[in-house]
Amino acid sequence: MYAKKSNDKKIRFDLETIASWVEPGACVLDLGCGDGRLLEFLMTRKEVKGTGIEQREDLVARCVEKGLPVIQGDINREIVDYPDNAFDYVIVSRTLQQVYDPPGLLREILRIGKKAVVSFPNFSYWRIRLQLLFTGNAPVTPQLPYQWYDTPNIRVITLKDFRRFSGRLGFEIFREEAVQANGRSIGGRTVRFMPDLRATYGIYLIGKDKSS
Repeated sequence: MYAKKSNDKKIRFDLETIASWVEPGACVLDLGCGDGRLLEFLMTRKEVKGTGIEQREDLVARCVEKGLPVIQGDINREIVDYPDNAFDYVIVSRTLQQVYDPPGLLREILRIGKKAVVSFPNFSYWRIRLQLLFTGNAPVTPQLPYQWYDTPNIRVITLKDFRRFSGRLGFEIFREEAVQANGRSIGGRTVRFMPDLRATYGIYLIGKDKSS
């Protein structure tokens, strides 16, 4: 069992936004949970019943050191064993751009979760556009800090892409937040004006389309 500790640590702005959408005491699955920062925050501040899945062994070890209930594995394979509506929320933070089959993953997420929170780097951010326009090279930013040959990211997604994708796949967007934040820093802010151009990340609360 996870031993609660006082958690006064600050977390990234985008993670804090995600955490604010999760109801206290909810049952949460964090896919691609990394070092467990969000999961720990939710379990200490929101008293959620949390579980995480992470593929990297070193990050799983860090989660285990914190006493977090995290298993090592491929999120695409691990989630198929969960029953329908097993969780109140399934979180996929900064991971969708690394997934081979986004439609398949989202269908499974919305099968096992009543709601899901999805976030990803916005490829239509103005600095990315300028880098590509003026240098002709694959963009490298604090949000996408890799060269084309060593990046774990296999997809490029924009806010408009995801909205269009939601209609095609048939899920409903309950809430949307465009944020401007660096890759690992705590600071950030919500973007209201021209979010497709000025936001570095998009965060979406989604669920099954009630009309379907």
